[in-house]
Amino acid sequence: MTTLPRPTTTLTADDARRIALRAQGFLGAPDRRAGVRGVLRHLGAVQLDTISVLARSHELVPYARLGAVGRKTVEAAYWTGAHAFEYWSHAACILPIEEWPHFAFRRRAYRDRPHWNHELPEGVYEQVIKQLRAEGPLTSTELGGAKKTSDWWDWSGTKVAVERALMYGEVVCVERRGWKRVYDLAERAVPDALLHDELDDTECLRRLVRLAGESLGVGTRADIADYHRLKGDQVDAVIADSGLVPVEVEGWGKPAWADPAALATTPRGRHRTTLLSPFDSLIWERARTERIFGFTHRLEAYVPKPKRVHGYFAMPVLAGGRLVGRVDPAREGRTLVARQVTLDGPKAVPAVAEALIEAATWVNCTDVRVERVDAPGLREPLTRELAGLLG
Repeated sequence: MTTLPRPTTTLTADDARRIALRAQGFLGAPDRRAGVRGVLRHLGAVQLDTISVLARSHELVPYARLGAVGRKTVEAAYWTGAHAFEYWSHAACILPIEEWPHFAFRRRAYRDRPHWNHELPEGVYEQVIKQLRAEGPLTSTELGGAKKTSDWWDWSGTKVAVERALMYGEVVCVERRGWKRVYDLAERAVPDALLHDELDDTECLRRLVRLAGESLGVGTRADIADYHRLKGDQVDAVIADSGLVPVEVEGWGKPAWADPAALATTPRGRHRTTLLSPFDSLIWERARTERIFGFTHRLEAYVPKPKRVHGYFAMPVLAGGRLVGRVDPAREGRTLVARQVTLDGPKAVPAVAEALIEAATWVNCTDVRVERVDAPGLREPLTRELAGLLG
């Protein structure tokens, strides 16, 4: 077992929180010249999800950091000019194209996988590759259909084949069209200099652990492992050589590692006030979110409606470097509807109102309506604050 050096730096809980906020792009002036692509490279991964309320999660992530960046601009930044690819990281994520070589370990693991949930019919894989080479890029529908029946899990042989090819790295998702993956051969979509699996597993893991540490600023072993969904023993094997440094964080009670660049400068600057996607990497890991912000975050979209506490797509509100409430949003025409609002006391009212107005403007809504506030006494102050901002 590798003996790790003892921490020589002790951080307060507030130090760790500010480092995490800056690492995630919420503290200090954003690099607007780098735009959406800069956000992607800074974070290392942006999660995709099918749910769309105000917008899809991969649009909400740059919005939360940059403000009202155009939604078409977001899509173009991800998918044009071979700047990104979609692969399995924390979940299905958009990843910077330069990280393609560092996911070789995962592609190899998929190729060596002995059992799959879907059976691959003989000859279909080869046919899909042949068709993509001749006609691609194509969706699964254009390849011959995604499903055998209307059941969501009942994939066609074509869909099984192209998804297997995606996991193996022979095929790449080059964009989403109407939320369908658009597939092309990796040999066409990935720049030649990056199109290789030459790095061994140790090199891949060392890079991803370092990237996770830089994107988190500071984190425990579990935090770092969760970022790209590595196993704990994979992190243990490389963390001593990753370039991250061991630190002690008051109140965490667990060993932690930090990006040395994050320790070199005191984090300061302007805090963003914004709604966060429930899939934002700032709050991916529930235990980390509770440890850093004292805030319990759970997506309730898949919870039966009678059992929901905060709403279908409750979006945490970030203000002043704290999570100060939640909003479960909807849209009715040009009105943003706050179906349910939770506020962390009266002081949160101005921030939640500001976040609602900015989000409404971003999605071309001209009005905001509040339906329910968990603390009824704060409904009138929130409504009044909104009215003042709307003018």
